[in-house]
This record gives sequence, structure tokens and C-alpha cells, in this order.
Amino acid sequence: MPAVSAAACCAAATPANEVVEDLFGFLRVLSDGTILRSPAEPVFCPTTFPDSHPSVEWKGTIYDKAKNLRVRMYKPSPAPEAKKTTKLPVLVHFHGGGFCLGSCTWGNVHAFCLRLAADANAVVLSAGYRLAPEHRLPAAFDDGVSFMRWLTDSATAADDDWLAEAADLGRVFVTGDSAGGTIAHHLAMRAGLAPLETEKKDPVTVRGYVLMMPFFGGVRRTSSEAECPAEAFPNLDLVDRFWRLSLPVGATRDHPAANPFGPESPDLAAAELRPVLVVAGGLDLIRDRTVDYAERLAAMGKPVELAEFAGKAHGFYLHEPWSEATGELIQTVARFIDGCVAAPSEAAA
Repeated sequence: MPAVSAAACCAAATPANEVVEDLFGFLRVLSDGTILRSPAEPVFCPTTFPDSHPSVEWKGTIYDKAKNLRVRMYKPSPAPEAKKTTKLPVLVHFHGGGFCLGSCTWGNVHAFCLRLAADANAVVLSAGYRLAPEHRLPAAFDDGVSFMRWLTDSATAADDDWLAEAADLGRVFVTGDSAGGTIAHHLAMRAGLAPLETEKKDPVTVRGYVLMMPFFGGVRRTSSEAECPAEAFPNLDLVDRFWRLSLPVGATRDHPAANPFGPESPDLAAAELRPVLVVAGGLDLIRDRTVDYAERLAAMGKPVELAEFAGKAHGFYLHEPWSEATGELIQTVARFIDGCVAAPSEAAA
């Protein structure tokens, strides 16, 4: 689809070329297929969050130059006596945004990753990916695979002392928020259905997956979807728009990209899944799908843990990254990491 700059928005959106999809004015799609994006962060992404943390170092880089995909890397600053002696688990994190919005550079994502690195005592790699509708699914899933390859290449090259001195690539966990949680699911599924022998030569070992309120869909409405009030964020109208813009043209919400148990989705019972932590919110309209996902995995005998935060809405940890509830979430993630790998791996030696 053709795209133009945000400066051309007013001129481009004429009666003869009307807006057919509008996401907060941040992303607009015109009837001729033109896509207009605002360069600013949307109003629901506050700019008041601190951009630094006293005990966390961070830096950004481009991991895919051809696609201009960025990653922000965070690591706790070690105490003087611990320098270069203890390596930390790695959390690969994918942001949310319905596959249409979001960035690892947004203030709320950045603030959450700062606290995640500090409180979980882990290296956090917050990776970007291509967005829809310019790049419809499975582009985001493919970019997730590409990032994991980049991480493997970085480990093999050993040319990034900043990362190498802190990261135990034998203890990697793939995490994601909302759409990012869906990316984590698809990475877990692809790995679980692939020959396990390929991992033996890989310096990066994924120990588990953390799906924070994963963005799943389906044609049949669940109770939490049908009963979601219109004033909620996100509401049913918004998530339907996200799916219309991100799924392959003509696909329904039962497409495998959206519905892990759709009629054409891979059989998860056949997958050798690593441990999975699934996070649900009691007030999230996707709550029923999230809980159903965890319960079905458990019924298949998969190593899955469900953590539900009663009274919390979708993505509460981004809206209130310094809250007590967000701290509880991060501690739940930290306990999951410790449970998966009780001691540092041989890769840290």
C-alpha cells in the first residue's frame, strides 16, 4: 500500500478519498489504500515516565538494517564486587499494539522495561517488528524469528562486550505484551514443532515463554468480549479494527495468526513446548481467551502456569509501570525464571 507523510494528512483525506480506518488519529487508512501515520506518540502513551533508572544501563541499536528494526537493550548495573562474575538471564520482549501500533521507544514500553530489568535482575532486549497494515501478519512473527537469529549471531560473533559481559544466553526467556504475547506464542509453537536437534548447535537456549495478556481472537465471541463496556480500553470495536488491519486480507479472526485453536491452526498437542507463564487480567476483554489458552495447554499436559490479576485491565503494567501491581507481576515473572532454571547455565561459566 502507498504511504505518505503525516504532514500530508489534511490534504490527502478528501471526500473523494475518505478515511476508512482510524486509530486515534495516530494511524489512518484512506479508501485508496494510502496509510497515514503520525510521528508523535499517541495520547494514551504518557510522556511523564522517567527515561532512566538509577540501577539500569540501556542503549539502542538496529538489529535489521534492511527493515530498520530496532532493539533497546537493558541491563542492571552490577555492584562493584559482582562485576563480570555473574551473568544474568535474558528476557527478549516484544511490545503490544494490536500489531498496528507501538514501538520499543515509546515512553511506557521503555519505563516498563527499565523496571523489568531492575526488579527481575535480568537483561531485557526490547525488540521492534514491522507493523500492519503496511506489513500484515505473519510479518511480525517472521521478525520475531529474525530477532532470535540476530541474537544467535551476536552470541557467535561475541563482538558486543556490553551485552556479552552481562547476558547468559543459555537462560533466555521470550516475553511479550498483548500482540507481543501473541508473537511469543508463535515463536514457542514454531520451536515446539521444529526438530529439537537444531537447538544443540545454537548458543542461545530458550528456557521458557511469558505471555502477558496475549492478543488472541476468534469469530465466536467470548463472555468477556461480549460484556466489555464500550468505554473500556481496548474495547471490542478497537480489537476488531486491529484484526481487520493486521490479518491477511480476507482472513477471519479464526485465522491461525489470531486463534491458536482455530480450524486451520497447528495442533499444539504435538508441540514440545518449553514452560509457559500466561498472565491474565480480570477486567481484560481478552481474559476468557487467555484463561482458556492456559487451561487447554494444561489439559494437553504442557508445562503451563496461569497468573491472573483480579481487577486489572489489559496492559495495566504499561499504564502504571511503577505501581505495586506491576511489581507483583514482575516478581511473578522472576519466580517463573527461577523455577525454570534453578542455577546459572554452563553458558555463564
